[in-house]
Amino acid sequence: MNLRLRENLVVITGASSGIGEKIAIECAKQGAYPILLARRVERLEKISREIEKTYKVPCSYYALDVQKIEEIQIVFEKIEREIGTIDILVNNAGFGIFNHAIDATTDEMRAMFEVNVFGLIESTKAVLPKMIERRKGHIINIASQAGKLATPKSSIYAATKHAVLGFTNSLRMELKDENIFVTAVNPGPIRTNFFDIADEGGDYMKNIDRWMLDPNKVAEKIVKAMMTPKREINLPGWMGLGSTIYQIMPGFVELIGGKAFLKK
Repeated sequence: MNLRLRENLVVITGASSGIGEKIAIECAKQGAYPILLARRVERLEKISREIEKTYKVPCSYYALDVQKIEEIQIVFEKIEREIGTIDILVNNAGFGIFNHAIDATTDEMRAMFEVNVFGLIESTKAVLPKMIERRKGHIINIASQAGKLATPKSSIYAATKHAVLGFTNSLRMELKDENIFVTAVNPGPIRTNFFDIADEGGDYMKNIDRWMLDPNKVAEKIVKAMMTPKREINLPGWMGLGSTIYQIMPGFVELIGGKAFLKK
């Protein structure tokens, strides 16, 4: 058990599957109290029951579709009234569709920005006043390596994650004197159901199978960083190094990575 996290209230968006679910489980292992948010209430209920039974900690859940911006503040106020002040927010809800920019529909573009960017920002705004008042809190935004190194067929998704990184980096500086931590998590491909939507044909998953991250290990690293001044978590390390090199020599990286980038 991590004494630093014991009894901290941790809100996790997109908690009904994938790394959101794994983060909730890891939080419970460390003695924190996870609060699960997602659209699929039946999944949240199941996960909540399993966490409470296995780890003997409270695990509440609330239905929330972060695409419905007008509902976010309502749900967060309800959490404050019924459970207490939120210590940590993990903005995990998000999705992607791998497609050429010319083929992206207006509805797809709008939905990705509403969920990945606007929902994340609105959720953050919902918890900040109390965090600032208490001078305690941690905002963890799940971005992506795609936010640092965009590749073909992910132009809209990459644009949303670029936006998340820009927001996260600016927010960190805004909150520097408020004793509130802000962390960006930039994973590469994770073995989750994210690709059920992003890669319907399954070709991308086949091509990168050997490099896919274990969601349990990703969750462990995220929870380990909670309530610490960790600026970024880049996974896997070699991919994080690649994105850093890209910032310095973009033309060179695009040249040598050309074929690999087209594996979608």
